[in-house]
Amino acid sequence: MKLFLLAAVFASVASAHFQLQFPDPRGAFNEDNEPTFCDGYTSVAQNRTEFPLNSGFFSLNSEHPSWTAAVYLSMSSNPTSFDDFKQIVPFFQMQGEGIYCLPLNLSATNATGLTNEQNVTIQILYNGGDSQLYQCSDLTLLSNFSLSQSVDSTCTNATSTSTSNSTSNSTDSGSGSSSGSGSAPLASSLSLSGLVVCIVGTMAFLFM
Repeated sequence: MKLFLLAAVFASVASAHFQLQFPDPRGAFNEDNEPTFCDGYTSVAQNRTEFPLNSGFFSLNSEHPSWTAAVYLSMSSNPTSFDDFKQIVPFFQMQGEGIYCLPLNLSATNATGLTNEQNVTIQILYNGGDSQLYQCSDLTLLSNFSLSQSVDSTCTNATSTSTSNSTSNSTDSGSGSSSGSGSAPLASSLSLSGLVVCIVGTMAFLFM
């Protein structure tokens, strides 16, 4: 029974993921490639999502109770590397599982030179404490554009949340992903302490 409990703890850690809901990701969610550049999709989507220059948002489904995320943007027509992206939203921490809708006003970020009808790509970096995960969305930016009511109605949060800026807003490079050239950005490890406490506590129980 105790061995089963330990296995369950590690299985739950290993199986937790996130899925980008809006804007549309490059391809179907692939959990095996999730720790790699753009979830393993290295080619631009044929159908880009129209996205407002002002007052946009992105939504994701979190399978971790505590997680850290950041947003990166590339103005390349065909980004193939982490090095093609620049961080535009600092690391922030959220609490809770389920669907979360987060503001993404591109005109208010540090991205410069964005114009109407420009093709760009955003990459979401997500860390629930076990590893860094990535998903991308290819966009066409439009000024004076409002998201449809059907899309806007999906902007809801699963639970009340608490957010905080990470103490690590650095864009320093770390070890690169095998699915894309360049170096993967390093996310804050704010969630790791809780993970360690959980595992240590479980192991202590096993040896009681």
